[in-house]
Amino acid sequence: MAKKVFVSGCYDMLHSGHVAFFKEAARYGDLYVGIGSDRTIEELKHRKTVYSEKERLYMVKAVRYVTDAYINAGSGMLDFLDTLDRVRPDVFVVNSDGGSEQKRRLCAERGIEYVELERVPDAGLEARSTTSLRTGVKSHLPYRVDLAGTWIDQPYVSEHGAGWALTMSIEPTVEFMERGGMSTSTRNAARKIWPYELPDYNEEMLARLLFCFENDPENKGHVSGAQDAIGICMSGLTRHFYDGRYWPARIESCHDEAVLSWLESHIVLVAMFPRRPGCSVVEGKDITPTKVRALTDAAERCWNAIMERDLDAFARAFGDSFDAQVAMFPAMMQPGVGDYINRYRNRALAWKMLGAGGGGHLALVLPDDAEITEEMIPVKIRRRGF
Repeated sequence: MAKKVFVSGCYDMLHSGHVAFFKEAARYGDLYVGIGSDRTIEELKHRKTVYSEKERLYMVKAVRYVTDAYINAGSGMLDFLDTLDRVRPDVFVVNSDGGSEQKRRLCAERGIEYVELERVPDAGLEARSTTSLRTGVKSHLPYRVDLAGTWIDQPYVSEHGAGWALTMSIEPTVEFMERGGMSTSTRNAARKIWPYELPDYNEEMLARLLFCFENDPENKGHVSGAQDAIGICMSGLTRHFYDGRYWPARIESCHDEAVLSWLESHIVLVAMFPRRPGCSVVEGKDITPTKVRALTDAAERCWNAIMERDLDAFARAFGDSFDAQVAMFPAMMQPGVGDYINRYRNRALAWKMLGAGGGGHLALVLPDDAEITEEMIPVKIRRRGF
């Protein structure tokens, strides 16, 4: 009768290194695998798994070197104890970097042969580990681009006049800079909940969850505007109406393919420089009902122009919205920003800094016949269901 061999691990992001380990361990007998539960992995590694325990169990069982596999019921580094009692193996195999004196003593107490293997890839394959793969995997979470009405999501602005903010959720076609007006701080908060992609769930509810997660109710300081969470989580083009509260009173989305494609053909981004440390864009702010009305009026016109695909009207409203922002928050125009604007003044119909400004990315509205140059980044609006 063949000996029973036992191994245990997470086996998240299953790769050739795992399979090579299973193959080598199976040389000692019939191989049984204990798999860390989702709960245990989150407790030990302080992150969620890429694949659920059910998916990992399915994949490990499908490997031809594996006789059977189980989800470990315990917790901590020795979460496999119940599985070990169930299998009653003759041999316990670990990778050299997964071995420990604790495991060695455990095997000695139970009369189990303890074997440590070096990580050796099969012939012609590269050495693989989950850690090395994970560092190479980029998050698929979207970024937020604000088109008009920026700052209206802050109650200290909308209390002077209600109005809309316009955002669009864009695919991460490039790795945008931090502190660049792309809502990277909110996106980084989202990565703590959903490391790689948004779940297939009600988008407004996801935005609410992200907004509440990022903003501690005990925090007496700055509250991130809701437009950041909405712009990340809600696909397509979205407008949200603020009237003195943190969460908008109404949300409307456009998923019309003709409109989204038209927008993509006329909006590009240009990277400038990250907002500098110590820069306060709210310093010297001057918020009045008249200035807020200019902002909300521009946002309303911007939405209508996009719906009608009226490029000239869109460019005017886009530019007016940015001018209204700067009139209330002149510190947005930090040294160096004007140089970038001047560089594109004769090539773009309108421009604005993304987010709160102070640096970051410049969004340009281009004419129909514009040349897309190397430094310009086209945007890909995230469609619903993707």
